Amino acid sequence: MAFSCFSRGKGRTLQDPHRPAKEEENIKKEDQKDTENCNSNTEEEVRCVSVLVVGAGSRGSCYTSYATCFPKLMKVVGVADPRACVREEHRKLHNIDEDKLFENWADAAEVEKFADAVIIATPDRLHKDPAVAFARKGYHMLLEKPMAELIDSGAIGDVVHIQHMEPVGYWHFAHSFVRGNWRNEKESTFSLLAKSCHDIDLICYWLGKKRCLKVSSFGSLSHFTKENKPKDAGSRCLDCSVEETCPYSAKKLYLERAEKGMFGWPVAVVCSNGVYDIESLTDALKTGPYGRCIYDCDNDVVSNQVVNMEFEGGLTAAFTMMAFTNSLGVRSTTIYGSKGELCYNGGEIEVHDFTARMTYRIHAKHTAFIPPHLAAHGGADYYLIENFISAVAKGDPSLIQTGPDETLRSHLLVFEAERSRRESCVLHLDDEL
Repeated sequence: MAFSCFSRGKGRTLQDPHRPAKEEENIKKEDQKDTENCNSNTEEEVRCVSVLVVGAGSRGSCYTSYATCFPKLMKVVGVADPRACVREEHRKLHNIDEDKLFENWADAAEVEKFADAVIIATPDRLHKDPAVAFARKGYHMLLEKPMAELIDSGAIGDVVHIQHMEPVGYWHFAHSFVRGNWRNEKESTFSLLAKSCHDIDLICYWLGKKRCLKVSSFGSLSHFTKENKPKDAGSRCLDCSVEETCPYSAKKLYLERAEKGMFGWPVAVVCSNGVYDIESLTDALKTGPYGRCIYDCDNDVVSNQVVNMEFEGGLTAAFTMMAFTNSLGVRSTTIYGSKGELCYNGGEIEVHDFTARMTYRIHAKHTAFIPPHLAAHGGADYYLIENFISAVAKGDPSLIQTGPDETLRSHLLVFEAERSRRESCVLHLDDEL
């Protein structure tokens, strides 16, 4: 079981905590060498994997950037997306044939199989049907979410408790979960599944085959409600008299970025017409969902939630998802053991050895150069698509460390946690979990 800095792919290698101090001086030189090599070990003599992308939004485009960085390993041969501008952008970028551009996934599923694999990056509620359809066609499939060696080595003794937190970030929550695609359960899903299924998955992964026996959860939607709207606030940020005093102002979140030439995420999401300039962004904020007053939206997903779990052997775990944080996405984890404590907060891993009465730090070192477009989520975006493409190219399922069975179990646990929150009860779980 690998504590892999929150990437469940092959992730990173952990350097020897007892390495002589003089070797530490070589770390930066080694990292620079890795960058210059630019994944020379990755582009082995393996066949190029052809890929159809279903849903070419922010996440789909992230994965397709792997093809532009490593054209010998992956080739995008088809795109299914309802937006003509997005299809055209990908056609030019990847030189896709006109007859392989589809307005919806169903049209792509009706034609004869023409790619090795399909990447399904549609909105959460549009996962099931395309996944089933393309599976029946015989495609290898990368499906966007809803579907430790240190621990195993005994470095901290027997695991007793795990405390894990995801800070969503105040402006990120406002962007995605109040104004954005994941704001409303009927249009997407509940926030624990949309944002934190990976976190519950990680906790289960760290605890190996130990089954979760009980779960309880509490949470609510705080602050982002009509009752909290300032008296003189307008319906849109561009014509609001109190906008300057609001931390969630769309002018601050989007226009100030654009004025500095920053048209990547999240600004690119707002400019849904594919034109990225100040005028297009301003028009989108005047009429689209991202320009609305943060207190006037149709959001109903919770902004803060805790999940408490008890596993076999008396092990416990506590997870917190919090919207109101300055930090964005830098998870923090403490694993308490009978002989030590392990801490991680986005940098190096800190191990406190109770027996030796010492603390040592383990540096997380990337095993590959990661292109900027794939560097999000601690490099996990890169390792996810890299492992998937390698597994398809080599016909080796073992390169995927966790499959559908493990994912299903952790997702079922997420659903039970949400049921506990809604019903205000402790749930005793059956053998399937």
